[in-house]
Amino acid sequence: MLVKRLLLFIPLVLVLLLLQSYFWVPTYENQAAGNPNRLLTYIEGSSGDAKILNPILNADSSSSNIVAHVFEGLLDLDENLELRGRLATDWNISERAYLLVNPHHRFPDGTEVTGSTLLHRIKKAWLTGRDEGLKNYVQSMELLPSTQREETISLLLPNAQGKPQLKDVQVTVNVPARVAFALSQVDQDLFDRLKPILGKKYFEHFPFDELIRFPKELGKETEAALRVKFPEILPIGEHNPTIVFHLRKGVNFQDGHEFDARDVKFTYEAIMNPKNLSPRTPDFEPIKTVDILDPYTVKIIYKRLYSPAINAWTMGILPEHLLNDAAMTREKQDRGLSDEAQKSFGMRDSQFNRHPIGSGRFQFVEWQGDEFIHLQRFDEYWEGPAQYQDYFMRIIPDLLTQEIEFQAGAVDFYGAQPHQVDRYKSDPTYQWFSSLGFAYSYIGYNIRKPMFAESEIRKALGMAIDVEEIIQYLMYGEGERITGPYPKNTEWYDPSLPSLPYDPNGALKIFADMGWVLNEEGWLEKDGSIFEFNLITNNGNPIRKNILTIAQNAWKKIGVKCNTQVFEWAVFLSDFVNTGDFDAVVLGWSMGIDPDLYQIWHSSQAGPQQLNFVGYKSLRADELIVRIRQEYNRDRQRQLTHELHRLIYEDQPYTFLYAPLSTRVLDKKIVLVQKDANGKEDYQKIYPIKSGDHTFHFHKWRKLEFTPEF
Repeated sequence: MLVKRLLLFIPLVLVLLLLQSYFWVPTYENQAAGNPNRLLTYIEGSSGDAKILNPILNADSSSSNIVAHVFEGLLDLDENLELRGRLATDWNISERAYLLVNPHHRFPDGTEVTGSTLLHRIKKAWLTGRDEGLKNYVQSMELLPSTQREETISLLLPNAQGKPQLKDVQVTVNVPARVAFALSQVDQDLFDRLKPILGKKYFEHFPFDELIRFPKELGKETEAALRVKFPEILPIGEHNPTIVFHLRKGVNFQDGHEFDARDVKFTYEAIMNPKNLSPRTPDFEPIKTVDILDPYTVKIIYKRLYSPAINAWTMGILPEHLLNDAAMTREKQDRGLSDEAQKSFGMRDSQFNRHPIGSGRFQFVEWQGDEFIHLQRFDEYWEGPAQYQDYFMRIIPDLLTQEIEFQAGAVDFYGAQPHQVDRYKSDPTYQWFSSLGFAYSYIGYNIRKPMFAESEIRKALGMAIDVEEIIQYLMYGEGERITGPYPKNTEWYDPSLPSLPYDPNGALKIFADMGWVLNEEGWLEKDGSIFEFNLITNNGNPIRKNILTIAQNAWKKIGVKCNTQVFEWAVFLSDFVNTGDFDAVVLGWSMGIDPDLYQIWHSSQAGPQQLNFVGYKSLRADELIVRIRQEYNRDRQRQLTHELHRLIYEDQPYTFLYAPLSTRVLDKKIVLVQKDANGKEDYQKIYPIKSGDHTFHFHKWRKLEFTPEF
């Protein structure tokens, strides 16, 4: 009898408890009830934990997300993707250039070249204004005497086992007299402008052997490798672009120490220190010197033309006083490391990487591995504190769990998958942002293969594919057509070019014009060979795998026989892409804001382990790519990128498919807070900027207790 009563009583108690919880457990709409701090806390879910919270060392997206809040660079990009000052208030780009005197050469009129005659003739052309470039840009010129310097040259040579190994060679360089130019802006054509004065062959025959001395016992292989570097060791015409940064005064790191020029120079030196193994080294390698002019002025001199270099200064600046040699020595001693451990101790071993201190809007509080990272706003930030008091990045590897937590109000942000977008767009609880990023997908053809050698054939293959069908059915409409190699939302992309049309009949006609005819089995055939190839991609990407099938069926309709294969990522890269041993691939690029496409499209980058793995080669494209990376005038750079875009569009080394849209979902109660001069607040709807980034104004976000009407 007691058991029967308990069986009746227990369910009744449970029902009453559940009914009571309905009244006291906060719903999504009033989730801040009983915890008003929730409105001042932003919580973001991340699929993976951070690795290292140091701006010169981190290389993963989770770490970068935190680093961007804690640290700040000299520059960043504004809403229109143009550089603006942050830790630097402003900057100036000019150039110092040098032309060596070549005593083995004669001027076009037969006169012997000497330092004085060289300077006189160039000055005459400059002062008379015979060349507009010299007249407009050159501010002064002078003749510098000959000098001598010692230099260590690092050569990459095979060791006894045939593996590449660095070998240092000490050389003595006798620098002849040279003409020094001061230019108001960078002019990559300076030395071409001088050729009518100098003669066309001035730069072809130069006595390097007389001016560069090295040990005689080097060996033939080492000597040959060194001689290749002679024009780099002693450039006949040398460009030294120069950036002078004026730093913001009164900026403090989050420990109260003032930021100044020493921190900028230290950050550069830390990046270039081989012991630190910084992935940022290639961005800063073009720098020749970093000179401190005063505590708030830094001069950066570059050793060659490389216009993308300025973008590197958007990276966060390190606090010198916390990571210099003295600080590292103290840390080693405080941690009681062994003598052996102290010898190998470097910045990668420092506790700073898990307890960072920067000068950004948020300061580090706590990091619980695989659980969360907690930041708190930095109230002394130079531009004023953020609206949010706390920021949490919670580690939630499973996307389904992320979505459930988001819908429950436990996290404030969710990156919707393409098939989920319509559902969120129709839900009035949320605000959403669908925008282009810097990525795109494509089918790449191995141009080394005879069947893909003709651009018309590659164009025909592209015309046979209905890209709109891919966007509609695979991407659920979350994508946009593209025509070329630049991100569509940058000024480098040429929007005037039409998308390749979906025209199977036109594609078939191109094949027919190229001598291909349909055989009895329905395959295109020429000289007894069927047009057949393999299309491959990596496993783990269902969209790419489905593109294989769509392309295969589309090509089958016009008589192209395509076989498809999917490989694990590591095998896909090592055995096929990196070796160039493939016919065609489905892949994608995640691009940056910079217009430099050297690694992907320049013909010199078409070898094994390089990124131009389709083997695209074009003399004009090479010229444009080099000019783009050496051009400092933004308008001229834009003209050059549009020309490169059109050239690649015409050659069709890729079938450019689409740029995916990224949809981010937020609670509607999160708003952008704007204040007028009197401090009166105005709530505005959050919006993405040109890059598609909706968090650009994150420091002005706040969560309200109510849902505003916009």
